Amino acid sequence: MSIFKAYDIRGVYDKDLTDNIVYKIGYFLPTLLNTDKILVGRDMRVSSPALFTALCDGINDAGATVYNAGLCTTPMVYYGTAQFGFEASVMITASHNPGIYNGLKITRANAMPVGFDTGLELLEEMVLNSEVNIKSERGSVVPYSKQLQDSYFPFLNSFKCNFSNLNIGVDCSNGSSGYFVRMVLGEVPIYINDLPDGTFPNHEPNPLEPENIVQIQQLVKEEKLDIGVIFDGDADRVMFTDENGKFISPDLLIAAMAHYFGPGEGRLVLHDIRTSRAVKEYLETLGYRTNMWRVGRAFAAPKLREINGLYGGELAGHYYFSQFFFSDSGFIAAMFLLDVFARFKEQNITVSMLIEKIAGTWANTGEINYRITQKQEAMDAVRDFFLSQEKPVTNFDFDGYRIDFKDWWFNIRPSNTEPYLRFIAEATNQKLLDEKLAQTQKIIDKYLDK
Repeated sequence: MSIFKAYDIRGVYDKDLTDNIVYKIGYFLPTLLNTDKILVGRDMRVSSPALFTALCDGINDAGATVYNAGLCTTPMVYYGTAQFGFEASVMITASHNPGIYNGLKITRANAMPVGFDTGLELLEEMVLNSEVNIKSERGSVVPYSKQLQDSYFPFLNSFKCNFSNLNIGVDCSNGSSGYFVRMVLGEVPIYINDLPDGTFPNHEPNPLEPENIVQIQQLVKEEKLDIGVIFDGDADRVMFTDENGKFISPDLLIAAMAHYFGPGEGRLVLHDIRTSRAVKEYLETLGYRTNMWRVGRAFAAPKLREINGLYGGELAGHYYFSQFFFSDSGFIAAMFLLDVFARFKEQNITVSMLIEKIAGTWANTGEINYRITQKQEAMDAVRDFFLSQEKPVTNFDFDGYRIDFKDWWFNIRPSNTEPYLRFIAEATNQKLLDEKLAQTQKIIDKYLDK
């Protein structure tokens, strides 16, 4: 598969993603985004320094200047891009992938993402087919880390909330959050895996995989904490466990976050096509309106800006904020949600009690992945079967298919980054959900790669 994905550029370092390719990306980036100044940050991965050098060499050979954000989180680069008026920025990171991977997240003016449909396709064409002609006046690399941090952390602390009554555990996954998390959440939480290490010695930095949250679950139970917090590798995502160590489905926290903002007053909240129907129902009781859209930052951030939404979220643990240039931030999401949980604790309502209230009676499969080459054929077969059985309440087809019936719904969509077909379903009770999942499985089995 190509390293140019739907949302970013990513691959195994020195195999798919080489210094030479990254040099060319750097060289053609000023042309793609029509700028001579590019902000560049990097994570703590072992290959990030080499990729930083290659990228900067390419940008400089194109006659453009690199503003070096240094070691940082991805949201720091989003902030710097918008706050300081850059037309382009790059974060060198592979986010939640294992240490052998690396990648580039490219952003344009106002911290808007550059996805495959909005520039990466053209960039790939340039890298593969255009010639490099080094400019006679090369650019330079300008230190920018101090200026960025001196602005960014006062900005973050303007959202500072009081969650001093909570007993908190935080797993930094040996990722970039470890550099800065104490500046945001303070010294009181119990921290684990907070030393940034690009080899990820304790677990991979993907909180969606059950084996990667075992340590934070154990910490919460052993220390009798109120909440467990875990960041991914580049701190644009955050996830949580309740006081029992049970993982909280990130979409349900879209609803919980509304309590930070107060009464809805008709304001809009964005959620992705996989989100539990319970979220919409709960938000509407608080006076919010909801808008459903495609999965991924490349789609979510522009959509939130387009609809002038207050905030938004995804099943994958991304949370977007109008106060943060319509971008996602793990630190801001953590602060807002900890504030909510602290306020409910004052009323003797635990995290699990709040989540149970939001989820209601809905039973959910979670996202199931099938390795299928004939993705479209399988999707169509599932859709057609259920539409022949029952009349839908709503029927969306902008990101695979999301079809809602009276007592249940499903979403089936092709992965934008991996060779999988993803399926998720939800029903008003477990018996109905099991029945629908069994019917789906029977259809899918005919298409599975052998």
